[in-house]
Amino acid sequence: MKQQALYLEPVQFRTAPPTDYENALGDALEAAFADGIDALEPLVARLNEAGVHAPDGAPWTPETFETEIKRLGA
Repeated sequence: MKQQALYLEPVQFRTAPPTDYENALGDALEAAFADGIDALEPLVARLNEAGVHAPDGAPWTPETFETEIKRLGA
């Protein structure tokens, strides 16, 4: 008997639709990855250039980005 592969759709665990902030951050991250950016420092720079700031409105730093991504993934 062939076993069916299991997969997880990340949105299965959402308790609410994404916020405008989460959508903007996701769109900016997708655009950066599509442009080949795959290191933290250039990624943070790209987010700041795009005007997608940290939740407190401040520019991103590597530390604030890592903290926020962990929070969003929790």
